[in-house]
Parts: sequence; structure tokens; C-alpha cells
Amino acid sequence: MYFKKIGVIGGGTMGQGIAEMLATRGLDVLLVEKTPEKLDYSYSMIELSLDKQLEKWGITQAEKKLILGRITKVVHLAELGTCDMVIETISEDLDMKKQVFSQLDQVCPNHIILASNTSSLSLTELASSTMYPERVIGMHFIHPVSKVDLVEIIRGLKTSDATFAETKRFVEEVVDKKGVMVYESPGFVSSRMICLMINEALHILQEGVASAEDIDDAMRIGYQFQYGPLEMADRFGLDSILAALERMFREFGELKYRPSTVLKKMVRAGHLGVKTGEGFFKYDKDGDRV
Repeated sequence: MYFKKIGVIGGGTMGQGIAEMLATRGLDVLLVEKTPEKLDYSYSMIELSLDKQLEKWGITQAEKKLILGRITKVVHLAELGTCDMVIETISEDLDMKKQVFSQLDQVCPNHIILASNTSSLSLTELASSTMYPERVIGMHFIHPVSKVDLVEIIRGLKTSDATFAETKRFVEEVVDKKGVMVYESPGFVSSRMICLMINEALHILQEGVASAEDIDDAMRIGYQFQYGPLEMADRFGLDSILAALERMFREFGELKYRPSTVLKKMVRAGHLGVKTGEGFFKYDKDGDRV
């Protein structure tokens, strides 16, 4: 299969990151959002990301223009019929995702791979909403997409060998990232392990063993993490961490997945991390620690 044009559904943080990364790799991207207003906002955030790279001499003005020129704003899924692959990145809502896959089934030729960037939902269940479940696969990019060279490739019960092989080739040869194969399980590998570490850090904070700053320093400096677990949670979004833990707690029924009370309080207060400017730490509009 020849990959030239990729559909990206959802213009949130992950959708923006994936669309920018694909366009930077020379692929044409059709970015889909519900309304023109949301599309314009997503596009402006991608432009802002490129401007930051421009300021640091990471790219030139001509490269920025070229990358943006490869991203086309789209509001109707019907326009994705010409894509070589479609990647869905909407919020972690099973019913909404199933609805999207059901619609894609109607507009995309049956040989086109339909991938989901879900971090914890069942690919088998998503595929059940389509007539061709063998072409549905998970492709879990990790935030920030441009900096993390890993993609979890998740096989559902009916995902075909051909779909897996083509997806792995796309990940490793086209977008130049390492693809690891994961069999379907709640949280897969990376989300399951990182959420547990974040949850344990929250319990340590709740028990008063150490401050948020010192917990993060212990892991960041002691084990060479780029970010400590609490800043990591802020960057992922505390609401996303809570949703993933609750889902794994329901699926596995084990107490280690039960979300910390501190996490629930933070989410109820609307302190979701970088996207609201405040979580366990405070952030400016560029997402830098204050």
C-alpha cells in the first residue's frame, strides 16, 4: 500500500500533534473537526507549535509554510474517502468512537486501514461497529507526538495479519518511529504502567510522605525521567489519567488501579494540568512551568 494522504479525525492535543508530525514527514493530511471554529482553533495551535520551533531555529519560515500547506481542514467525514489511511483521535468515549467508525465504514473503501489512537479502549469493540473489522487497528501515539519515537500497535480480535503488517510498515518506514505490537488489554502497555506510577505518586503525596516537587525530583533526577510523575500527569491531562484509571479499575477489578482521592479532587476543581494552566504545578500559555 502507498501512503500519501492520511485522514486525522479530531483536532485536540493528540490530533494536532499527529497531523503536524505527518505533515512534517511530507504526507498530506485531512484534519477533521465537528465545526469550522474548532478546525480553525486546531489549525492555529499547530501553527503556534511551528512558530515555537521557528523561534528556536528548529525549522525555517519556508518549512513552516510547506508543513501548513499539507494540512487541509475538513468538516465532513465523507471527504476521507480518498485517504490511504484514517487515524481517529477523538476523546476516549466508546460510543462516540463506534459512531465514527460506523460512518467511516460507509465512506472509506474496504481496503483502507482504519486506526484508532485510543489509549485504553477495546479495539475489538470498536471494530464491531464496522462491516470489515479485519482492517481496524490501534495506533497509540504518545504525547508529545513529535518527540516520542514510539507507537503501540494494538491488534483487536479480528485485525488481519495484512493490516498489522501494513500498519507496522507505516509506523516504522513512513513516519520513522518504533512500533511495538500489543495484544488487546485495558491500558495496553504504556498507559497501564505509567498510570500506575502516577497513581502511586499521588498516594505518596496524599499520605504526606513528600511534597509534589520532591516526589518529581526523586524520579526525574534519580531515574533520569524527562518529567516527574506529577508533572507527567499534568501534561497528559488529569482528567485523562482519571478516566484511564477508572476504566482499568472496572476491567481488572484490582485495588491498585483505584484512582487516588487527590486526583478526583483536582479534576472536580477543574485543575486539569497544562491545558487549564494549573494542576500539581502552574504553567504559562506555552505549557512551560511557571
